[in-house]
Amino acid sequence: MNLERAGGILLHPTSLPGPHGIGDLGPESEAWLEWLAQAGCRLWQVLPLGPTGYGDSPYQSFSAFAGNPLLVSFERLVDEGLLTPEDLASLPEFPPVPIDFGALIPHRQRLLALASERFRQGRATHLASEFEEFCREQAEWLEAFALFMALKAEHGGAAWTSWEPTVAHRQPEALAAAGSRLSTAVADQRFCQFLFFRQWASIRRLARSLGLSIIGDLPIFVAHDSADVWSHPELFDLDAEGKPTSVAGVPPDYFSPTGQLWGNPLYRWEAMQADGYSWWLHRFRLLLQLVDVVRLDHFRGFEAFWEVPAGEPTAETGRWAPGPGAGFLERLSRGLGGLPIIAEDLGKITPQVIALRDRFMLPGMRILQFAFTGEPAHDFLPHNYPRRCVVYTGTHDNDTTLGWYQTAPEAERDFCRRYLAVSGSDISWDLLRAAWASVADWAIVPLQDLLGLGGESRMNYPSRAEGNWSWRFLPGQLTAELAGRLEELSYLYGRARRETAEGPGTQAARHLGA
Repeated sequence: MNLERAGGILLHPTSLPGPHGIGDLGPESEAWLEWLAQAGCRLWQVLPLGPTGYGDSPYQSFSAFAGNPLLVSFERLVDEGLLTPEDLASLPEFPPVPIDFGALIPHRQRLLALASERFRQGRATHLASEFEEFCREQAEWLEAFALFMALKAEHGGAAWTSWEPTVAHRQPEALAAAGSRLSTAVADQRFCQFLFFRQWASIRRLARSLGLSIIGDLPIFVAHDSADVWSHPELFDLDAEGKPTSVAGVPPDYFSPTGQLWGNPLYRWEAMQADGYSWWLHRFRLLLQLVDVVRLDHFRGFEAFWEVPAGEPTAETGRWAPGPGAGFLERLSRGLGGLPIIAEDLGKITPQVIALRDRFMLPGMRILQFAFTGEPAHDFLPHNYPRRCVVYTGTHDNDTTLGWYQTAPEAERDFCRRYLAVSGSDISWDLLRAAWASVADWAIVPLQDLLGLGGESRMNYPSRAEGNWSWRFLPGQLTAELAGRLEELSYLYGRARRETAEGPGTQAARHLGA
């Protein structure tokens, strides 16, 4: 993958502002892209885009292929004639922050089901042929997902292993009966997916027209309670009842002294290899219809992964088991015509992991917040970077830079100030400038750091199961002045070109009502 020097911002679409309690793919997302371009950015990084499950985490999705219906814009459905302004007026007034998933999900599901019903009744006939084509093209995953979600709703949200055995183990007669019984709910699920993919395609077209590339995120593991595991149990390490015999995690690390027990089922890599990793190829190909580059989460797991026996209370007890390695990446490269991948190579990285990454010339990640331990040889200090890497001030798993600085040990803060030759009074932008000035081909900053926000705006605590993923920025926070400040840094450090006569940031500020 060729990297042209560029900078960008990490922001999940749920964090966009808007009137309905959660960011979506409507007017605010378009204004966001226009602001990004005016700010001299050429990269927008998002988190996984699938339907969220346990803890509202994008890393615990009901499907590795489906899109998140919470992101569907109601305003765009009014434009299509599927909803009315009166329908939107029936929604309660949600607080702008934080996202209250429990309160908003039933209302969003109600309006999406209403839009689907109206489509079946003959509204928005201009979408009919496009919808039929979508269902044909995506049938390989869409049919199983739609039935899975309909069954899950019928069972009150219970995990599929608690369903009646004939359905849990996908006996054909039971599935046929369920499909007939739940035909309306299944149709609603198909249509919601069509709406997501259609709206996202519009966002991606706008991004490309503005010279922006989208960086997606592909989690290495999938949730046990997902359409993927239910429909392809032969690919996962499960017992006869469909329950995992071992689960994924990482040993004790920077984020947690007991490790991180993710709980995802592990793959049967031999079975996947036997059919040429077709499931993975399908997964990558679909994601690359949505994004330009993939951040491959937990890259070290493809060399070796931490295997924890099912039932263990923490991730402290486990072992490193061999991953699929170079053969997997070679197959991906042949099937995809290259590897548009950023390797998330954080954590306990071995020489073998580095060798695997470098064999395929994949850019790795550098996190500035981890750099200031007092050792000038630290790989994450900018003077030690290779060009082929992506530097971040922090990621979705980190505290904000201000929050980190306010709670870091004084020795770490002192080394940071000495290294950057700063007072620390504007630490978020001090780290941003260091990232932008570095030789790293790509530099990414979470929007929270661009706004100089503290730990109250953190996106995720890796060792905490609840209360994450709920941060949003507010209307008016993205100003022309902020766009101009970032555009100036991007220009000075060779990450942007000035091609318009209009001053930096002014057009975007008008779109966002600044």
